[in-house]
Amino acid sequence: MRFRIANITLTAALIGEPVRIVRRERQVAPLSALRANRPGCYISRVKMAQPEEATQKRAVRRVALGVAGGIAAYKAVEIMRGLQRAGCRVRVALTRHACEFVRPLTFRALTDEPVIVDDYAPENPDPIAHISFSQEVDLFLVAPATANLLAKFAAGIADDFLTTTYLATTAPVVIAPAMNPQMWHHPATQRALERLRADGVRIIEPDEGEMACGAIGPGRLSEPGRIVRIALEILESEIRARDLAREHVLITAGATREEIDPVRFISNRSSGRMGFALAEAARARGAQVTVIAGMTTAPEPYGVELVRVCSAEEMLRAVLERLPHATAFIAAAAVADYRPATRQAQKIKKTGARLTLELEPTPDILATVAARKHESLLVVGFAAETERVVEHARDKLERKGLDLVVANDVSQKGAGFDSETNIVTLVTRDGEESLPLMTKSEVAHRILDTVARLRKLARG
Repeated sequence: MRFRIANITLTAALIGEPVRIVRRERQVAPLSALRANRPGCYISRVKMAQPEEATQKRAVRRVALGVAGGIAAYKAVEIMRGLQRAGCRVRVALTRHACEFVRPLTFRALTDEPVIVDDYAPENPDPIAHISFSQEVDLFLVAPATANLLAKFAAGIADDFLTTTYLATTAPVVIAPAMNPQMWHHPATQRALERLRADGVRIIEPDEGEMACGAIGPGRLSEPGRIVRIALEILESEIRARDLAREHVLITAGATREEIDPVRFISNRSSGRMGFALAEAARARGAQVTVIAGMTTAPEPYGVELVRVCSAEEMLRAVLERLPHATAFIAAAAVADYRPATRQAQKIKKTGARLTLELEPTPDILATVAARKHESLLVVGFAAETERVVEHARDKLERKGLDLVVANDVSQKGAGFDSETNIVTLVTRDGEESLPLMTKSEVAHRILDTVARLRKLARG
């Protein structure tokens, strides 16, 4: 069946359901109104879903995407498409100012869902859409979010559709801000962010770079692919049972630095990304999480206790202080194997002659923890190898008395230091599981799946 309205043909086979277009002055909207799709124009479908279709839809992850008015609003289309490609059903709501940058009809055409700007408009078929919209989703994502919207969310102001939806939703909330660097750094904006984080909102920090206004600094909307990935990770964590709710997970992350003199040190290229991914995954699954971190370049995890250290000796002390209260220890840090036998108090001057450094082993944090293992403690180690990966990992497991070793070949493309992905093999006493290339967040959950299984076996 085909419907012709003005110069637009709507095919029922493509849309899946009969369509009505409603406008304040007249029931059949001209093409110009559809193109502009101003807040006065609301497009909706006549619901005719069958019971079995409704059942299928409930199994699909549902995301509400809020779009605020800023130059980065056009990127929301890419975010929406990324979520759709991952199998999510996406509904979109825009602020009035957002409509100046990207039209509602764009989202309507791509989602086959109503696009809401003002749920108080007389032509809106659902006068309390902010309630139904907020209660029927698994995640509320706002990208981009302006400084104005952050302030309203933080203060509890509900004067438009997005702000009322924020107050009404019970789903996890993720916000990706975008604004001028000066606005980002302003104390008022930082206070709003602090308040939102305290309320449990996940903030996706903006990237640094050149703004549309020519300023350079933090404020660019994070890359759409990263926003989609974080949204999917949060959806996945909500689906998983809170199987670590009784656990206190102690994690080491990042690289240690062993000083040669006041300006030089021995270290490695670890970013801390894997350890931080483990921290966020464990927190999402209900665990109390403490992270002992050396030098890192990855964004810090939220909702966890973070303790900063520099050297292997400092990391060991921090771990041992907290070990009695931990039920799982995961050694994801890249600890330097050697340190200078003597640290020079002054900078070593360049003389042109050869310089010989005498090195000594650093403390073996993993072996020390395994030797002090109490009955309820699971100990997980990492093995970064370039050859005979599983063989070396199993040797480490048995020699140090570990419960699990995560082995990865750092010479493979897409694995190892400062990469967003990893390829690992999980080695336990009863077998091995090789995982394909996946994000470090996905790897983190697979590691924790094994930790949860080992805990269940230990409890009988």
